[in-house]
Amino acid sequence: MGDTAKVDQDTVLRARVLLLGSGRLTVRERVGAYRVLAVVSPQAYLPKLVDALIERTYELDAPELHVALYAEALDAARRLDADAPHREERLSRSLSGYEHALFATGRRAEGRAVCEESAEAGRYGRLAIVLAEEGRHAEAAALHGGHVGTGEADRVSHWTLIEWAAELDAAGRHEEALEVFARMVDDGRRGAAADRTPLASLVGKLDRYARMLGAAGRRGDEVAVRREALALLTRLARGGEPVSWSNIQALWVTLLGLSGRPDEPAATPCAPLPAFGAHVLHGWSPDAREDYFASVALVERRTAALRASGDLPGLIVAQRRLTVRRALRWESSGRRSEDTLRPAFDEGVALARRSPADPGVLARALADRSMFLLAVKRYGEALADFAEVVALLDCPTPHPIVTRT
Repeated sequence: MGDTAKVDQDTVLRARVLLLGSGRLTVRERVGAYRVLAVVSPQAYLPKLVDALIERTYELDAPELHVALYAEALDAARRLDADAPHREERLSRSLSGYEHALFATGRRAEGRAVCEESAEAGRYGRLAIVLAEEGRHAEAAALHGGHVGTGEADRVSHWTLIEWAAELDAAGRHEEALEVFARMVDDGRRGAAADRTPLASLVGKLDRYARMLGAAGRRGDEVAVRREALALLTRLARGGEPVSWSNIQALWVTLLGLSGRPDEPAATPCAPLPAFGAHVLHGWSPDAREDYFASVALVERRTAALRASGDLPGLIVAQRRLTVRRALRWESSGRRSEDTLRPAFDEGVALARRSPADPGVLARALADRSMFLLAVKRYGEALADFAEVVALLDCPTPHPIVTRT
């Protein structure tokens, strides 16, 4: 039993009558009633209070109110008996919502503290992302490594392996990053061979893997992986996917964003950046995502100025930064028509063709467009671009497709 002395009995009676009434109650009304009754009958009403508080946040578009409601829900969830049904689920939802609301209102230090609490309970993913956003890549990589370990890839989400490899690479542990990414690629090969995963997904991963191998100076492996991707693209262009699958656009845009990290400034705790390698919607913290997309206008002005000045090398870098931002915003806004993105990739290739001194510049632009075309299921066009990449790079004097990432 709860402490009935803390609540006026008339208030308790009114709450019970309200809940027993025949009319349909609003969420706000239920929250009010459950607040009262959770004091006198916590076992019965604390779970209902947690659920109603979380439901109330869906009705309100006010981040500061979300902070207050989730804080109350979290307090209520912590007061649930250890053996209460669905206690861990309610606690997890409350923690997740609370930290999201804190980040959305710019209270990053408090949000990080909540993520640390979640990590202590085994839910480490958000803390790893927050550390990555603050440039603490070695800590993020260690956090992944401590939880993922050396188990089989099919027991670990490919998204987790991408994030782990990204943080290892950002921390300068390039060979380890390759090993982790190779685990995912090998599992993708097995899945594609058994028709359990899309061929297009494997092609996208192989393209990224080849770029990583090239950056690490592993020339022979780079060529072999890229030619493997070319063979699969040829198969797709001839007959499409052997099994019907949903699209791979989320994977494609995440790997594209990761490839653009070297062109961005280094993240710091005072100037966080998105965790490139995590999905823009399901991974990035709200404040980092908002700041990143707010920079689109600045990069647009920078690109226009470089175009006017005739600085081709600078323009190529700036235009690609802008293309990556537009692609990520496209993903986060519900994937509008592919026609809104195609011109950006076409321009990237056109600019690169004006820079004949380094075939690697053109190869990267073509590979970028090829993977976009792959993601929107234009397999024939994707194959044409990728075949040109192979012709440019698989020669006696190779040029790297990307800088170290």
